[in-house]
Order: sequence, then structure tokens, then C-alpha cells
Amino acid sequence: MSETVAEVGEFRLIERFTRHFATTPAVVLGPGDDAAVVTAPDGRVVACTDMLVEGNHFRRDWCSAADVGHKAAAANLADIAAMGARPTALLAAVAAPQDLPAEWLEGLASGLAAEAAAVGAAVVGGDTTRGELLTVTVTALGDLEGREPVTRGGAEPGDVLALAGRIGWAAGGLNVLSRGFRSPGALVGAYRRPQPPYPAGRDAALMGVRAMIDVSDGLLADVGHIADDSGVAIDVDTAALPVPEPMRNAAEALGADARGWILTGGEDHALAAAFPPDVLLPEGWRRIGTVTEGAGVTVDGKRWTGPTGWDHFTKE
Repeated sequence: MSETVAEVGEFRLIERFTRHFATTPAVVLGPGDDAAVVTAPDGRVVACTDMLVEGNHFRRDWCSAADVGHKAAAANLADIAAMGARPTALLAAVAAPQDLPAEWLEGLASGLAAEAAAVGAAVVGGDTTRGELLTVTVTALGDLEGREPVTRGGAEPGDVLALAGRIGWAAGGLNVLSRGFRSPGALVGAYRRPQPPYPAGRDAALMGVRAMIDVSDGLLADVGHIADDSGVAIDVDTAALPVPEPMRNAAEALGADARGWILTGGEDHALAAAFPPDVLLPEGWRRIGTVTEGAGVTVDGKRWTGPTGWDHFTKE
């Protein structure tokens, strides 16, 4: 029988958790002291935090502990990439019920470490505590490398709306799992472990992107933030967003709307951005719409009347 976190105890649990974390040249002092020390050559630090709560963001019968680690890290690392920065470090805090198997937390640590390593970052510290709901909170740090941060507020009329990464796959996977199925594996895998296009954020920054966002809550909802913050209108061209065959087949089998997954589904952590019209889009980016004068988001020139994405405080 696996030991529970209560049986292992806090300090031995921390030792078992942190032994999964490697280091990088950016880490001056890693886990084990009162705080970590990470270099900031730029003189500025990009920082973000995301929280994953069991039952809201993941279920243990749907995802392994390592899956949750990858998912939690990806949600934060994608935000750093959306600012045009290079991720450098993660901090992870976990609230866990006393009966949680300690090996689950070790799996979580391995997933966090692996996702961080994929972008050259490291997990440098965090915290553990007892809690009724299993909750994973991750903070990411990033380096702007001398560039200005890319915000949501710089889009201008005439710009090109572009996308890097895939969308709709995680929403399809969630729909499949919610119906009690485990296939197609491509969709379920996308829900369990997102694949953000991390390098695309830095590439966009180097090419003079004007505004950028991590698509975490749904394409229409998130490009709506760019429209609002920039004081512009955005039109999404669905012809530029074909429905992949696995998604189409799954939607037909479930009686679901694959187009809705693409336009309003979240958690794939693609990047959406506004580029000047004369910029050659970097590799991995594709045009999906236009920026014009006005306000709000339209789809194929028409107002979208359905939900635009996820809202934690209005969804059941």
C-alpha cells in the first residue's frame, strides 16, 4: 500500500517532491532554503500564477499525477510565452487532503519538472499544506531579454490576426471524457497534456508583433481581450480554421459541435496575436482573421451569439 501524505509527513514529503527538480544556469539557488534565487539579466521579471483545483480543472480518474503536473506548468509557461518572454523558473504550491497517496505528489513533481525542462526552465521552490480540496498553484517567471513586453493592448486597425498552435483539441478531449469514453486518444491526450507553441511567442516578439495572448479560455473570448484592450474590432475567419478529421469524427459520434470546440474551447494554450500587415509571419503562425476599426469580435463578419469561452464564475 502506498503511504499517504499524512503518513509521510511534511518534511519527508518535501524531500520526495523536490528531488525531481533539476537546475538550469538561471538558478543561483534552488529548493531547500527560505527562498530561491533566479537571475534576471534584463532587470525585469515577467511573472504569472495559475491555480488548478480538483473537480474544476482536473479529475484524478481522468488524468495521472504527471498529466496534472504538465497541465499546471503549461498553463503558466504559455502565459510567459504570450508576453514574448523566455521562461526561467516555476514555483509550485500544493494543498492536499491527508489521505492523498504520497506517490501522487511525486508524479505531479515529475510532470512539472518535465514541462519546465522542455523550455529550459526549472522548478525552484514552493510550498505544501493540508487542504480539503487537492489544489495545485504554480507561479512562472520569465526573462524579456531586453525586449518590451508584448501586451494585449497594441493591436491596430489593418493588422493581421494570427494563431500559433492548435485549438479545440482539449475541448474535444474534455467532451469525450465527460461522456465516459477514453478515445480518440489524440483528443483525450490533448486535454491531459497541452502542447503550447512556446517558441512562437519569442519569435513573434522578435518580428514586431503588436499584441498577443495565451488562448486558455477560448479563442473568441481571448481575442476579445485583445479587441477590448486595444480599442479595435476583430473578425475571425473560420475558413482559416478547418476542423481536423479526428475532431470531426468525435463530434459526429457524440452529437457535438466541433466548430464550437475550435472557437470557444480552452486549455490548448495556443497563442493568438496581431501582427502589422507587412510582417512576414514567423514559422508556425498562420493568419486567421483581421483587425479593424470598431469594437468586439465577429465571426465571418457576423456577430457571434453563443458562449465565447470559459468563465469560472458563470459555469456550473
